[in-house]
Amino acid sequence: MLLPDAPAATSPRELSLSGGHDKSGAAEKAALVFRVGEITALLGPTGSGKSRLLSDIESLADGDTPSRRRLAIDGRAPSDDERFALQGRLVAQITQNMNFVLDMGVLDFLTAHAESRAVPDAGAAARRVFDAANELAGEPFVAQSQLTQLSGGQSRALMIADTALLSTSPVLLIDEIENAGVDKRQALALLLKSEKIIVMATHDPVLALSAHRRLVFENGAVRHILNRSEAENAALARLAGMEDELARVRAALRVGGTIE
Repeated sequence: MLLPDAPAATSPRELSLSGGHDKSGAAEKAALVFRVGEITALLGPTGSGKSRLLSDIESLADGDTPSRRRLAIDGRAPSDDERFALQGRLVAQITQNMNFVLDMGVLDFLTAHAESRAVPDAGAAARRVFDAANELAGEPFVAQSQLTQLSGGQSRALMIADTALLSTSPVLLIDEIENAGVDKRQALALLLKSEKIIVMATHDPVLALSAHRRLVFENGAVRHILNRSEAENAALARLAGMEDELARVRAALRVGGTIE
């Protein structure tokens, strides 16, 4: 049985990071504020500092990481209990490589998880997560599927749905969801409905433009903060249409179809 979350205080509405510096020691000029209901995309080449920022948020940094950033929760420093708790953590993370070691059926796992969180009607809640995960996964799976037998994409689809619908962590960090083998736009829409602070590192232009704002990294620090413009809204619609067409062609080819 999964352990229940520790009793949570009022969920934070805002996180802020300050005091950072780049790899050369120069001060990071940007003031970083993350709010509930907003998606922030992190962009930049590999090694530019995206993962460092995710790690700083995950650890609730207090000047004790390589970037020397400090995190505040609704204007206050996090307590030691918040920083080092094993249950009831403020931050959940979805990474590129997520695999299960627990050997049990998918629906049994979800039901146990819902029960551990004292969710009313745990069975119905588990079924909602299962259905949502199957909508995200490229290849459907059944309720009796063993966790250890799921593919990488199926595992991540399950964790995305579980995080969106069952997790009580108010902050969600995502590392390159475009590589997860799931319907990325549908996954993002599901996560956005969860009313969390969402921060995602991505190289995908559709996901980047889908975010409310973009942080562009260079040499370990934020160099630009950009909000989505009206022109970019139009560009996003065009790119999404192109992706839909590619998805249609891909699906046809996979089942032996031809393209007219």
